[in-house]
Amino acid sequence: MKFLKNKIIMITGGTGSFGQMCVKHLLAHNVKKVIIYSRDELKQFEMSNKFNSPKLRFLLGDVRDRDRLKLATKQVDMIIHAAALKQVPAAEYDPIEFIKTNIYGAENVINVGIENNVKKIIALSTDKAANPVNLYGATKLCSDKLFINAKNLSGSADTQFSVVRYGNVVGSRGSVLPYFKHLIQKNVKSLPITDERMTRFWITLDYGVKFVLNSMNIMRGAELFVPKTPSIKIIDLVKALDKNIKYHIVGIRPGEKLHEVLCPADSARDTIEFKNYYLIRPYDFSKRKIKRYEVSKNNEKGKFVKNNFVYSSDTNLHFLNIKELKKLI
Repeated sequence: MKFLKNKIIMITGGTGSFGQMCVKHLLAHNVKKVIIYSRDELKQFEMSNKFNSPKLRFLLGDVRDRDRLKLATKQVDMIIHAAALKQVPAAEYDPIEFIKTNIYGAENVINVGIENNVKKIIALSTDKAANPVNLYGATKLCSDKLFINAKNLSGSADTQFSVVRYGNVVGSRGSVLPYFKHLIQKNVKSLPITDERMTRFWITLDYGVKFVLNSMNIMRGAELFVPKTPSIKIIDLVKALDKNIKYHIVGIRPGEKLHEVLCPADSARDTIEFKNYYLIRPYDFSKRKIKRYEVSKNNEKGKFVKNNFVYSSDTNLHFLNIKELKKLI
């Protein structure tokens, strides 16, 4: 990707699963420098040993700390904002901590990006931000709104802001796949399932990173990108891991959905379909003619979806079967 050449890119929360894979891709694209901004010194140490690259820099800091963040983003060309608190049950128990990181932290990234004239900032979102029913999803929806409308704050500044929203990442830390694998290794006789009907969007980490970088390349600013990804049935995941293992129903946890949504019905009027993704264009508060988001920067022409369109994991046209799941995991 030519737009990355000789650029300085910062990844907030960069020691996580996404950051690790993203660094691998960025170092292969002749960037000038990649800055990992995160709180955990041990993870930074382990990551530095893993990559051992002179182009990689590690800065300790929290997105809650605006002064530290402002200092860290000097001379940065682009920011990928991946820092967030993500565990749904923890958010229900400690909501204020999630608000401080996911909302106030997002505000800090926006403000220092404008002040330091960062050219492009793209934030990672989640399916739980669409019609949220839990605190985590609500904080990420607030974050999405902040980034999408950040241009209203930046005025004549050149900084562009966009959001990428996708579903569950295969094998990411804290997700159901490594949890099930851990239980199977402990020789449990039955796996806990919340509901037999439950479905989820699934995306590989590699594809997620590629989609974020491609979105950063073609972003015009203020839009929300949603990749077209397959869905899975949770009971099919169990069968793919071990066809002989049993499962038992434990019930849906507080704040958990039966199915996930990436493009809600209320956004259908602003949702444009492209070959490999959907784009939710911004609302035009000024009532002036907004940019023609239906034609991408690489000249691909999109089309508006139907008024009742919903991109949901249970009505998705693409489901992975058990054989495909086995290959994937």
